[in-house]
Amino acid sequence: MSFEAWTIFALFWVVFVTTPGPNAVNCISNGMSLPFTKAMLGVLAILTQASAFLVLSALGVTALIAASPTGFFIAKLVGAGFLIWLGVRGWKAAANPAPISERPARHVYLHALAVATINPKSVAGYLAAFSQFVQPDVPIWEQMLVIMPTALIITTLSYIGFTLLGALMGRAALGAVFNIWVRRVMATCFIIYGVLLGTTSAPAARG
Repeated sequence: MSFEAWTIFALFWVVFVTTPGPNAVNCISNGMSLPFTKAMLGVLAILTQASAFLVLSALGVTALIAASPTGFFIAKLVGAGFLIWLGVRGWKAAANPAPISERPARHVYLHALAVATINPKSVAGYLAAFSQFVQPDVPIWEQMLVIMPTALIITTLSYIGFTLLGALMGRAALGAVFNIWVRRVMATCFIIYGVLLGTTSAPAARG
């Protein structure tokens, strides 16, 4: 991968991971309601998903999923339902005191991993990255030595930033009414993402 191609890829990835979505909302929510070290488990889960999707993209699996209308439709419905359920549950729980350390670390990690993995929109992002930036005349695993560190470093910085934002918002949300409405906004975001996901068409692979 040339320096010019790497620069374009890095800029694309910055936009991909900093555009607010379910992962960002989950990181903000974790930062607001959990100690920072435990909230970072959410970032670790996103990195786990990102690493797996990068490898699967290199193997061509994401292109295969995108090319299967039935598979994409099923994944879309499951993902949309999951996000809407999270939003409805979060809205109902907003009036209750935010749990500070009740959630086990394993739950924080697995919850974030589910949010990151179950969203078929991730397939579109990784497919776009590989269809646009991978050079067909260069061995894929040589390019992965550049692509993976770049993508994972940018992903780490982005979601640490969202988690920090949540921690700052949590400290600022001292008033009970303000705290309730911030958490309801986060819940509403999950519902909106779920509805949008349910109307998403399958991503098309570039030939």
